[in-house]
Amino acid sequence: MAALGLVVLPDIPASAAPADLVVDYLCTADGPDSIVRHGPVRLTTNLTFATDLVVGGPLNFTWKLKYANSTRFQSPNYFAAGAQVHAVGNVQLVSSWQGILQPKGTADQDTKLRPDSYLTLPETINDPGLMDKPGTIKVTPRDIEVDFTPPDGSIPVNDGNETDNPTELQVKYSGTWASLDDRPSAEHHVHNDLHETTEMGAFAELDFVGTGVEYIGPTDKDAGPVDVYIDGDKVATVDPSRDEDNKPVNHDLNGGVKLWESADLEYGKHTVKIVNTSTKPAWLDAFNVLTDTQKIPTGYHRAICKLVGGPVSVVVTVRERSGPTETPPTSPPPSTNPPSSPPPTTNPPTTPPTTGTPTKHVTPPPSNNGMGHVIVVPPATGTSSSTHSSSAKPTATATATKYVKAQVAKTPKGGVDSGEAPEESRPYGLMASGAVVLMGSATSGLLMRRRRAEHAGGLK
Repeated sequence: MAALGLVVLPDIPASAAPADLVVDYLCTADGPDSIVRHGPVRLTTNLTFATDLVVGGPLNFTWKLKYANSTRFQSPNYFAAGAQVHAVGNVQLVSSWQGILQPKGTADQDTKLRPDSYLTLPETINDPGLMDKPGTIKVTPRDIEVDFTPPDGSIPVNDGNETDNPTELQVKYSGTWASLDDRPSAEHHVHNDLHETTEMGAFAELDFVGTGVEYIGPTDKDAGPVDVYIDGDKVATVDPSRDEDNKPVNHDLNGGVKLWESADLEYGKHTVKIVNTSTKPAWLDAFNVLTDTQKIPTGYHRAICKLVGGPVSVVVTVRERSGPTETPPTSPPPSTNPPSSPPPTTNPPTTPPTTGTPTKHVTPPPSNNGMGHVIVVPPATGTSSSTHSSSAKPTATATATKYVKAQVAKTPKGGVDSGEAPEESRPYGLMASGAVVLMGSATSGLLMRRRRAEHAGGLK
């Protein structure tokens, strides 16, 4: 890192302690079908967030919720398992930013619900806000909204055993009705119970919250017609003695049949009523309450929670993010024990480089009766230099030169013209022997001339 001249410093951790606020709320109904059913519900909350941030970091609120006493949010009606409670907080930001952050959270209701069943709160709601510039922010918690969403689908409502069916005894009966419990399972009655009347004008009704309802009962060859009312208006007449093709049935009680279904209703509270219009038997197995959550208006079951006492504010500081810091580069230490010559190169090139115009260095052969090699030296293929500080004595730059044998060397007479130079060796023994023979011949020649001269008249 020193050679690059750059040191990256990490973000400085927040020096200020995070805010930790305990805020109490009182929740009231925001409409006739609110989950606040029997007086205000009290909550205690714990809001925490960092107060020392950097640009680009999140202002993240963690807001824990719980009931403050025995009061609770409660189910507004009958619903299958899978309903949800939603909580949305409101946090006001003032100063360098102007706006509202809305932490959110959801809690699933895992059991079937009936009117006044207790509802579970979301444990935590949160919402991070990205800080894109430095400054200060005054953070003030505001209202919390709590709402309820039932699940899609249907739930049967009848007079079954409370252990098996939480909607026990919610159907209201007027007139003379007999409860026929524990019917044979082959008759397929809902929860194996059945209500029957032979009184003209006797009726059964149910108040429900949903987007539709079904009338469930048996078909039977002896059944009489039944009128159906929704919210006080007559909407249909049903004859359980006839099948869906309007043909008479020829069997006794066959329960669990959908005898009638309402048109789509606006989500909300409604009343369904069936009335016996003759002295023939009329029966009721159950009503199926239908819910289409896409038709539920926002806030239909909402509660509004307001602070108990005055608002509390906390100031948050947002600093510039610390960036990379440059430091002057430091000279690298001199290399210890530098190599006196570059390492040998494996498989050196057999021809000089072709880039540019290389200069061939020719080393003449030693005088050896014409025997020897012409060595063609290509220019250096690379140089290795060491630069020292100005205080050191100047030194020459060492250049490593690679020597390569000639592709075709001069070959002595008698050699094989193979295109390759023979192994380079000096014939010192042969040269010495030749020199001795030559000197011996010269000496013998001188002796013979002296002898001839003596025979011819003496040596002068």
